[in-house]
Amino acid sequence: MKKKRSTDPATSDTPATGDDFYHRVYQVVALIPTGRVTSYGAIAAYLGLKSSARMVGYALNGVAGDMELPCHRVVNRAGELSGKHHFATPTLMRDLLESEGVEFKGEAVLMAKHFWDPAIELAAKRKPRSLARTSHTKKRA
Repeated sequence: MKKKRSTDPATSDTPATGDDFYHRVYQVVALIPTGRVTSYGAIAAYLGLKSSARMVGYALNGVAGDMELPCHRVVNRAGELSGKHHFATPTLMRDLLESEGVEFKGEAVLMAKHFWDPAIELAAKRKPRSLARTSHTKKRA
């Protein structure tokens, strides 16, 4: 029987490399709520590759102009818009965030107010594996 692939980007059963890693990044980015931001590092940590924040940035570089994927909601750990040069205009990333109600102090997002941590937010939506087996399921001897 073929093993079913997980739809959760953090628990997929294939190695997070190359195109597959990029796909998982896009899955997480698609879940960032309006008016919130996350960091490259938070996405990398959620995907189990804590030191791969740059790889997240590389994944997003090519799709920054894709308005269906909210890449504008991914900032660096200080809340700065380090990816803004990948958008059509130098101010588009900030304009999009401000239109969603995201506030800034100088050039940085107010992270204490708007930060969305996928490790916390998405973990709350996941069912623990121990609860996946129901009480009426028989164990094989």
